[in-house]
Amino acid sequence: PWHGITAGEDAPNVVNVFVEIVPSDTIKFEVDKETGYLKVDRPQQFSNIIPALYGFIPRTYCHDEVKDLAVAGGAEDVTEGDHDPLDICVLSSHNIQAGDFMMEAIPIGGLKMIDKGEADDKIIAVMKGDHAFGHYRDVSELPQAEIKRLMHYFLTYKNLPDEPAKCRIQKVYGVDEAKAVIIASQNDYANKFGG
Repeated sequence: PWHGITAGEDAPNVVNVFVEIVPSDTIKFEVDKETGYLKVDRPQQFSNIIPALYGFIPRTYCHDEVKDLAVAGGAEDVTEGDHDPLDICVLSSHNIQAGDFMMEAIPIGGLKMIDKGEADDKIIAVMKGDHAFGHYRDVSELPQAEIKRLMHYFLTYKNLPDEPAKCRIQKVYGVDEAKAVIIASQNDYANKFGG
């Protein structure tokens, strides 16, 4: 799914997404980079449930260009991208029971997450054609509660209660910056893998 599918003919406006996790999952699944199969990354430790469909944009990679965008945005402590495909959360009103599928989504913004010195952006998108979320075109149009739910998940999903925070969200950004991050990750992919 990472190398064998394109980011989409109209990327970054509409992107292909490989969905790994759905909101009902209590296990964090992740594509194994060697085989392409979905594998168990870790059980969720507490009550953290992802509030959206979660996966990655194929043929993207977070390295130098994604890092440079984070540094230009004020995250001076960032030293590299996270060396993974670009993460994406897709808002949808549909109750989808399991991951391991492809879909089209429309990026509307993102979270500039910094995880131990690595740029780890989370693009926020809406499912193409979704009757409840499909009309949004910028993260600023979303109810604040949706953004706060996403932020809370990513700020707490790796932490035990007695541990210090392992990551921070530098900022929430809109559709134009989301597209710039997607393009940067496509360039990082081309630089790393060619094509």
